[in-house]
Amino acid sequence: MLETVRSALLLLIVVTPALLAGQANTTSPEALARALQDRYRSVRDFSGEFTQTYRGAALRTRTVESGTVTIKQPGKMRWIYTKPERKEVVSNGSKSYLYIPADKQVIESKVPTDDRASTPALFLAGKGDVARDFTVSLSATTTPGTVALKLTPRRNEPDYEYFVLVVDPNTLRITSLTTRDRQGGEWSLTFSKLKENQGISDKEFEFRIPRGVDVVTTDD
Repeated sequence: MLETVRSALLLLIVVTPALLAGQANTTSPEALARALQDRYRSVRDFSGEFTQTYRGAALRTRTVESGTVTIKQPGKMRWIYTKPERKEVVSNGSKSYLYIPADKQVIESKVPTDDRASTPALFLAGKGDVARDFTVSLSATTTPGTVALKLTPRRNEPDYEYFVLVVDPNTLRITSLTTRDRQGGEWSLTFSKLKENQGISDKEFEFRIPRGVDVVTTDD
């Protein structure tokens, strides 16, 4: 269960900056990646709805979850899953919390500092660099009018092999994101009703541990 949670949290961290994309008109993978990089740095916050799909490799399982997301740079986020069961992932920039009401459990983790952060965590903090951290190439896409970028980390990442962004090259809006974990599973996210720069308060990312729940603290 804990490894599944870690993979889910990792995907959220990876996708966060890519959602902050704006306008560009290029199909060069390197130029498109740089445009994504430049744009997300200019967006202070955003919110919207998401659908998350996981396909397991070994058991060929498939799960679908959905809910709402709120993000504020640098490093603050709140993901509220509403279907099929409620759970919350909240980060205030220094600590992150996963709350599963049905399990009466909260998993608390420290957000890594810059010198200990993985590449995805650096992106969450707004300090990542696409050209430095990834090898960028084009990938196949079945959606007309879009471009798929495959981002492969230049250094070995223990939790994932690569991720693919499917992007409208004119607006840099993402239609989907897929990442493959080291066990061969695939996580996909799609987004809708995104709103940017709403002046979201830091209070949105405060988390109070409910009474009567077990708290599991991780070391990383």
